[in-house]
Amino acid sequence: MQKKRKIHIKKGDTVYVNSGEDRDQQGRVLEVFPKQYRALVEGINLVSKHTKPNSDNPQGGIIKKEAPVNISNLMVVDPSSGKPTRVGRKLDKNGKLVRYSKKSGEEIK
Repeated sequence: MQKKRKIHIKKGDTVYVNSGEDRDQQGRVLEVFPKQYRALVEGINLVSKHTKPNSDNPQGGIIKKEAPVNISNLMVVDPSSGKPTRVGRKLDKNGKLVRYSKKSGEEIK
């Protein structure tokens, strides 16, 4: 049985890539795949995909497309400083669990 891991990023977050070919780049999360522990990030991990002619691309050919990145290689960007930070969880005044930046203590929307 595989242990369920907590995912510290959500769709729409701005993330920093801390390892791999696209190291030190930032992008917005387009989609998260919790079962594979991967995320699709805008402009990161581009791969060449060969396509047949279709209605979207009548010419066909090679297109650049984002491929999923392992979540362990991503860090959320601190909303106040713009630098990568670890993410914590705490209860707010309404008793709802919210994510916050470990660097600044600011809540992540």
